[in-house]
Amino acid sequence: MTDRYRDRPKTDLANLAGYAAAAGQEARAVAARRKMMPVRLTDEERRVGIDELSEQFAIGRLDEAELHRRVDIVNEAVTHADLQPAFHGLPQPGLYALPPRRQGRWRWAAFVGAIWLALPFFLTGLALLVFGREVAAAIFALPALAFVGVTWRWAKAPTRRSRQS
Repeated sequence: MTDRYRDRPKTDLANLAGYAAAAGQEARAVAARRKMMPVRLTDEERRVGIDELSEQFAIGRLDEAELHRRVDIVNEAVTHADLQPAFHGLPQPGLYALPPRRQGRWRWAAFVGAIWLALPFFLTGLALLVFGREVAAAIFALPALAFVGVTWRWAKAPTRRSRQS
């Protein structure tokens, strides 16, 4: 019996997740550009566009005549849609960079999950304490409280990215 999938490249779950994340990020960037197309350009955005073209000239992607032609397109552009031909075949300018996502909200969601996970143990310990089983109450309730406390400290701690900035 032959294996018909033997010649196919093997992909693992991490690669697929990476592809999906990259596709999602690229789709968000395209949507942000599309949303900006009818918006009129400001003088600052024209300056950023010309700076981007100058940078492409400096690294050798454009010759001098092509730079002047594209700068003229940027200067004559009225909307962001008019600006697109100036960057045809080049990386998109920084005007369309997505703002960074806010970090850390998932930590608080994990903290709420920790509370729900520890709640049955705490209530069991409380019930045992009511019925006079102090040692059993301590075995159930104290680790649950410690778990919630550690998770709370972790959730309120600054993330690595916020410490770097």
